[in-house]
Amino acid sequence: MASIKKRDNGSWRARYRDQGGKEHARHFARKVDAQAWLDDVTTAVRTGRYVDPTHDRETLASYYLEFADWQVWTTSTRAAADTAIKSCTFADVPFGRLRRSHVEAWVKAMSDTLAPTTVRTRFNYSKIVVRAAVADRHLAEDVTRGVRLPATRKRAHAMVIPTPVEVRRVLEAADEHYALLFALCAFAGLRLGEAAGVQLGDVDFLRRTLHVGRQVQRAKAGEVEVRAPKYGSERDVFLPEELVNMIAAHVGRGVIGDEEWLFRGPNGNPPDRAAVGYWWRKAMTAAGADFVLHNLRHFYASGLIAAGADVVTVQRALGHSSAAITLGTYSHMWPTAEDTTRRAAAGLMGQVFESPADSVRTPGESRRAD
Repeated sequence: MASIKKRDNGSWRARYRDQGGKEHARHFARKVDAQAWLDDVTTAVRTGRYVDPTHDRETLASYYLEFADWQVWTTSTRAAADTAIKSCTFADVPFGRLRRSHVEAWVKAMSDTLAPTTVRTRFNYSKIVVRAAVADRHLAEDVTRGVRLPATRKRAHAMVIPTPVEVRRVLEAADEHYALLFALCAFAGLRLGEAAGVQLGDVDFLRRTLHVGRQVQRAKAGEVEVRAPKYGSERDVFLPEELVNMIAAHVGRGVIGDEEWLFRGPNGNPPDRAAVGYWWRKAMTAAGADFVLHNLRHFYASGLIAAGADVVTVQRALGHSSAAITLGTYSHMWPTAEDTTRRAAAGLMGQVFESPADSVRTPGESRRAD
């Protein structure tokens, strides 16, 4: 229900009741402006974009405090989201005055000091919150839509894959206790948190398999959070015999606690990212190498692909939730149609010109036509 009425002072009072029966009113100098306001409200209601004007005073920062408590997030994800929202230069701008230009100014400011990937990560967290506010009818429109982000390097060019020589040097230089953890990343494709969370019971020495069923995440100072691996990442990894022997030798030096952790961190817990990072940096310095621990996972993936593994095999070995993620990350490593064609043709030529039958055929011997 809506109406426009002229007041004694000559202004026009436009009012309406929302779906909850609450009355809203505004005053205008001209009747045409009052009617335009009511028309906008009517259109918003019909298109599902109506927002109670009381939310105009709300901010992204205040909405996030409530929104974050609803989310099923890991500790690290919550920390990353907190950082993103705190960095928002528009976090305290009332929703009623929030515009896309506020987001664009924030992205520009970040781009001057942060890496493009960091800018994208923070922007994506803020986008999640903004879209939730729109869905909850606290914000009229998605102000992040259409905002341009700084370009990032193509994954094929940005990816660093260490050489076998570099991997050997790092493993040889690593602390005895952590060398196996690094080896699990390089030869079983485990993520850092997955490798840190391995227990003796996860290893089947007879079948040479390792069950990846948990990950270790950093919590409060000196504490860790042990939880299920990333969605779709629980898996059995098939181990080479040499890696099984390394695990057996490591276990022979002792395991940790009643859970029989393979690796020890602060306070008797399995190690978190900070603890592993410390020993990784020491190994890198001693080996004179320069790449990050996650590059060992790329090293493993590149080896599988070079050996002829298909997309699904690599996906399952790495614990990706879908083959699309595997292709999006490593598609540049698989041979192209041109490569496959050339190898096939080369094989045919080899069969023709290097055939064992040719080597025993006497000169002048006639060849029977097929």
